[in-house]
Parts: sequence; C-alpha cells; structure tokens
Amino acid sequence: MSGQHDEDDLLPTNTPGYKPGAAKSLDEYAKLDAEDESLARWKASLGILPGASTSGSGPKVTVFSLELASATLPAGKHLVMNLQDANEIAGLKKHPITLKEGIEFNVRIKFKVNHSIISGVRYIQVVKRAGVTVDKMEQMLGSYGPHPKGEPYVKNFDPEESPSGMLARSGTYSVRSRVIDDDGEVFADWEWSFKIGKEW
Repeated sequence: MSGQHDEDDLLPTNTPGYKPGAAKSLDEYAKLDAEDESLARWKASLGILPGASTSGSGPKVTVFSLELASATLPAGKHLVMNLQDANEIAGLKKHPITLKEGIEFNVRIKFKVNHSIISGVRYIQVVKRAGVTVDKMEQMLGSYGPHPKGEPYVKNFDPEESPSGMLARSGTYSVRSRVIDDDGEVFADWEWSFKIGKEW
C-alpha cells in the first residue's frame, strides 16, 4: 500500500442515521417473511433458500477484474485488469494504461460472492496527480448473496468522460481502488495508473 493515498479517502460515505443491520445467515434470511410468495420467489432467485448454508472458507467475495469499457476502443482491444494475477497487479502501477482523451467510457467490475450475504458493497476509486487528489468516485455495487448458479456478477457503472486537452495529457495519474462493504470489510484493494493520450 502506498502512503501517497490517505486511508480516509477510501472509506465509504456514511449516510446519517443509517446503521447496517446485524448479520444473518442465508437460512435466517430465507425464513424471514416466509409467507410472502413474491418475496420468497425473489429470495430464491438470489439463492436464498431455506436450509441454505453460509459455511464456507476463504473470502466472502472474490473480485476478478476491473474493466474500462468504451465503444471507441479499437476492434479487439480490451482494457481489463485481472485482479487474480499478482504479477499483473504489480505491473498496473508501473505501466500506465493509456486512455484516449475526451471519450465516454464506463467502469465494469466482475466479482463473485462465495458465501454469506454481503450488503452495501461499494467500489471506491481515488485518482491523484502529482500527489493531489483530482477525482474520487464512489459507486454502489449493492447487496448480494451467492449466485444461484455459482456464477460471477458483473456491475456496469454510469458512463464517464475522460479528461482532454494538453494539460490532461501531461503526466501520469495514480489510482487506488477498493471494494468494501457496509461493515468496513475490504474485499479488494489495489493501485494502478493511467495516462491520457490523443489515441488509444
């Protein structure tokens, strides 16, 4: 972890008066309001069924990748960070990604809930240039249970526009990203960098 980024910048925003509820097992959630048929169907679609087990070892959540997606990318080019590859993560900070100036793009994150119910999961990204914070993004991923088919979830965030102009193109931007829940449990935390260019 770099001392360049303040830990406070990477904490989720608190909503005044909101207190996360006590953690419950999948079975406890399944039994809540069991007489409500539509709610029971909705919970079943999330894999929350009576008798469901929250037993599991390892992390509650595995974050597989972060992608910068844009319709302006050249055919066949993808900007995907494989967060399961330690060597790639180490290289992300040293070898900046080039992002074309003035284009619309969105962040896409792929993750899997391994066990338990996770609530209030957020993606937080702090962008600095020359040690000064120039942008902070906090996006809600939501609350999830394990996927009924064991598949990962993919969350697309709202489109953003990359900076443009000569000033934006000079220098490298350092980024620290984190996936965290309401309870403050950190599921992923990594650093990477990017440059703004006239072309991809």
